[in-house]
Amino acid sequence: MIGIYFSGTGNTKYCIDKFVKNIESDAKILSLESENIKEELLNNKDIVFAYPIYYSSLPKIVRDFILNNKDLFKNKNVFIIATMGLFSGDSTRCSARILKKCGANIMGGLHVKMPDCIADVKALKRSKEENKQIILKAESKIMNAAEKYKNNAPTKEGLSIIYHIAGLVGQRLWFYNKTKEYSSKLKVDNNKCIKCKRCISLCPMNNLKVIDNKINTKNKCTMCYRCITNCPAKAITLLGKNVIEQNNINNYIN
Repeated sequence: MIGIYFSGTGNTKYCIDKFVKNIESDAKILSLESENIKEELLNNKDIVFAYPIYYSSLPKIVRDFILNNKDLFKNKNVFIIATMGLFSGDSTRCSARILKKCGANIMGGLHVKMPDCIADVKALKRSKEENKQIILKAESKIMNAAEKYKNNAPTKEGLSIIYHIAGLVGQRLWFYNKTKEYSSKLKVDNNKCIKCKRCISLCPMNNLKVIDNKINTKNKCTMCYRCITNCPAKAITLLGKNVIEQNNINNYIN
């Protein structure tokens, strides 16, 4: 077994690590950004695939990864984990539909609510203690799902037509264009920026670069909030105008 994931602020990485290690303590988990990810996919039959959900849709980087490596998923057994801040709908089904077309066998799905990571929007902001409780509930749900997986009765969250309707009506019909393409909305306030270049090294899309001693974007943001959450000067925004709270998973587990 291998776990592969995409994670912006650490939520999804945390969840897949808990799930996979409870099934096989020595199993690897790898970011889909890893250099040897294709080799690992090729050499493993059973895959746990995890990602965050945006507007009840797949992040563009995740969709592209599946399509660009479709041959590697043929005849693989895939269990899907989707993380979200509030509503999910058919989050696991979003990738399951594509993976089935690639020839994968979908074994099950799990939806996990985690602390909100949208740093520049006031909605869904909670106290530190409330976020710790969310993580405790998530851990319990993940452990239960791992036990069911080991007993050959994996959970099927998000995979039925009922979930599909919920996902469509809840968000995707209204916000599909938000994730259909990479975003050009990322903004860097170079008056606040301290030129540490941390955002450049963290970005999974290589979307940030220095021009004339200023951080500029290449209009290819996958909306993961990794740079925004880790900017020491709070100089980067995407949906809002100001950074309200940088919600990194490490704030609630240490």
